[in-house]
Amino acid sequence: MTMETTFQHALAAAIAQRRTFAIISHPDAGKTTLTEKLLLYSGLIRTAGMVRGRKGGKVTASDWMGMEQERGISITASAMQFPYKDAVINLLDTPGHQDFSEDTYRTLTAADSAIMVIDAAKGVEAQTRKLFAVCRMRRIPVLTLINKMDLPGRPPLDLMTEVEQALSIHASAINWPVGSGSEFVGIVNRADNRVQLFSRTAPGGATKVEVATMTLGDLAKSARVSHEALAHVQHDLELLEIAGNPFTREGFLQGEVTPAFFASALTNFGIENFLDAFVDLAPSPGARQADREDGSEMSVDPIETPFSAYVFKLQANMNPKHRDSTAFLRVCSGRFERDMVVKHHRLNREVRLSRPHSMVAQERNTVEEAFPGDIIGIINPGLFAIGDTISTAGGFNFKPLPQFQPEIFARIRPTDVGKRKAFDKGMWQMAQEGTVQIMRSLNDLESLVGAVGRLQFDVLQYRLRHEYRVETVLDQLPYTCSAWLEGDLSTFKPPSASMMVKDRRDRVVVLFGDNLMKTIARDRNPEHILRDMG
Repeated sequence: MTMETTFQHALAAAIAQRRTFAIISHPDAGKTTLTEKLLLYSGLIRTAGMVRGRKGGKVTASDWMGMEQERGISITASAMQFPYKDAVINLLDTPGHQDFSEDTYRTLTAADSAIMVIDAAKGVEAQTRKLFAVCRMRRIPVLTLINKMDLPGRPPLDLMTEVEQALSIHASAINWPVGSGSEFVGIVNRADNRVQLFSRTAPGGATKVEVATMTLGDLAKSARVSHEALAHVQHDLELLEIAGNPFTREGFLQGEVTPAFFASALTNFGIENFLDAFVDLAPSPGARQADREDGSEMSVDPIETPFSAYVFKLQANMNPKHRDSTAFLRVCSGRFERDMVVKHHRLNREVRLSRPHSMVAQERNTVEEAFPGDIIGIINPGLFAIGDTISTAGGFNFKPLPQFQPEIFARIRPTDVGKRKAFDKGMWQMAQEGTVQIMRSLNDLESLVGAVGRLQFDVLQYRLRHEYRVETVLDQLPYTCSAWLEGDLSTFKPPSASMMVKDRRDRVVVLFGDNLMKTIARDRNPEHILRDMG
């Protein structure tokens, strides 16, 4: 066996171990709590710090920004790696709030599969629908976790039906709950009809639960559930056998069926069962599509193609001790080694990837090597932008990352003119990260920002205050859409409810009060082109 063959075998084995996934959900469905419990069951943390316990000092390991800890929501997408049994898990914990959809969409490009978390009381909510649609568009297979079974909720059969009808996908129950609310005590694995009965071991699910395995007959004798609850389980299981959707892994990987699981991330009931199934079902990293320099498409094979990766996220000041910017890279092919020299495709120059690290919250760990599916952080001295491709071979670029058109706009200025330099630095950094889109008045005297949602403005002001020591005043503008203007600026006739500004690349952008104003502008200016931003 040649050295190259030996290397490829080792690389293939490393890739086969990897499971890189994102968690998607509507806000408050329990996504961040689930993330914490996956870390607990992997052994990465010994005690889970609950979201609801933030005021007491404990915070979840995936939330690092002070504002996230104060509000109890995930604002930025975190990337964590941990071993679980024979697998290596790369977990991308994405923002649930719709105001941060753009960050979530970019993060989903780095995932090979997704876990969709649904609140058992609320069912399929608006943001869940949007994020599922992105997974479908990108052909990302989705596992469904119906969470909060320890609280009063809707009947499991109703939830399964809603998943199918709302998302137009077949749902196949891999397990089934025994009881609900305060009577949720276990799950039935449908493959063998064995029951896993859970016992709490610590308040708030801070430690792993104890599990007893038995048959349905043994459960009936145990007196742990009422006759009514047991009858419900048996009735539902009989219905599923007659009318339920069969599950095939091929159908799951093709996006035709989503395997469904029931659990309570708060109490840990069903979490280990779900994680075991995820490792068995979820795909390892595969080939990715890219564009050659001549415009043709190519497939980047994770084993055959030498090292390549792309930047899907930038984040500055993650740790107050390290006042720097981190570029998050998804490794797509080959083997990454610390301090390797690669080609930066956009800049057409070589760069050394020094100080590579992985992160859990604010803790950095040096990365010596990484494989396809892995996420690594690289200190960014201003070289990297979102969407950049790097490789050892060159000659191609991975597909562009999705961008959102801003829907709200505002003027922003520092309250202290003496802080202008720090203000400009912070604004430039936020624009690089994609937190907001930066614009200026045509006379360059005013700074303006565009965003998808109002909460992005709150994050902008929070980070300028805490990371750059700059207090700001932000005045929201009455505009809801925009377009680039192509043509002679002096002859353009803008409608009354509009404003002309410049973007970071000095392109003229017209802001409109609504889409009707944009239509009027197009009709009034046939010699000009109004191109939607994106």
